[in-house]
Parts: sequence; structure tokens; C-alpha cells
Amino acid sequence: MSARDSDIVELDGPPAFDYGDKVRARKSVRNDGTFPGREIGEELVHKGDLGYVASIGTFLQQFYIYGVDFVERGCVVGMKSREIEVAEK
Repeated sequence: MSARDSDIVELDGPPAFDYGDKVRARKSVRNDGTFPGREIGEELVHKGDLGYVASIGTFLQQFYIYGVDFVERGCVVGMKSREIEVAEK
């Protein structure tokens, strides 16, 4: 967690995304060792990939984590709100 995240408490408000929302990855995501069946460092999601919000959880009693199903990549990846954006209104 970076210093800029230390004062953010997203859980004070509603989630930014809802179940089923179509979203786009704002950055590439590599396996940090927590994604089973893939090599550490392997790119799981490319910037611009499209997916759907499949779950909404929390992290550190501070952030919402969105389980995004990147269907074409065949994986569901946990993303923070700043790492995704709405793909369709």
C-alpha cells in the first residue's frame, strides 16, 4: 500500500461498480504469486481488456476489491476501483 492510499477509506461510501458492470482494465496485471496455476510474473490481464464485475469484496477494511471476470483471458482477477473503468454506460 502506498502513502497516498493511507488516508483513503472507500468503505465509507457505496461501491463504485455493481455486479455485472462491464469494465475495462486501466493497467496490466501480473501474477504476484497469489493466482494459482499461473507462473509468477505472468501477465493475467492486459491494459484495455474487457471484463465483468463478478464479485465485490473488501481489503484491509479500507478498499473495495472487485472480482472481474476477464472472460477472454479465462480468469477472475481482484482489482481496485482505480485499476478499472466503466466500459459501457
